[in-house]
Amino acid sequence: MERRLAQFRAARRAPQPTAAPAKAVAAPASEQRAGPEAALGPRDRPAQEAARRPGPPRDVAAGATAPWGARALLAHTALLKFLLWLVLLGLAAELQFGLPCFVLSLFYWLYAGTRGPGERRPGERSAYSVFNPGCQPIQGTLTAEQLERELHYGPAAGR
Repeated sequence: MERRLAQFRAARRAPQPTAAPAKAVAAPASEQRAGPEAALGPRDRPAQEAARRPGPPRDVAAGATAPWGARALLAHTALLKFLLWLVLLGLAAELQFGLPCFVLSLFYWLYAGTRGPGERRPGERSAYSVFNPGCQPIQGTLTAEQLERELHYGPAAGR
C-alpha cells in the first residue's frame, strides 16, 4: 500500500508528459495503468477526485480561520441584541433615565412580538374565531354552549 502511495505521489509531482510515464519500481501487470491513477485502487479514487475539485480548501471554506467562540457568538443574533440592550440600559441608568428606557423597551418588545395578519401562513387559523373564515374556532376552544352543558350536566356530558 505504501509503495502504491509513493508511486501516486511521484506521478502527481512529475509534469504530465505526452508519453506514458516510466515507473521507478516495476509493478505486476495487473497494477500497471497509465497516469497518476495507476497506483490507486477503486476505493482511493473518490478521495483523489475530491482533491482535484477547484475552490478553496475545505477548512478555509468552512471559516476555520476564525476562533470557534467568535463564530458561535455571531451565530446568535438574539444574544447580541440582548447584550446591546443591556449596555444601553446601563448607560441610561447612569443618566437617570433607566426606568423610562426600560418601560419604552417593554412596549417595543410587545409591538415587535406581535405578527400582522399578512404574516400568517396559509391555512393557519387565528386564536380569535372572529378573524377566521366562517368564525371557525380553533381546537380546544371553550364555547358558551359547552360551558353551559358542563355546568348543568357535569364535565363528561359533552363526550
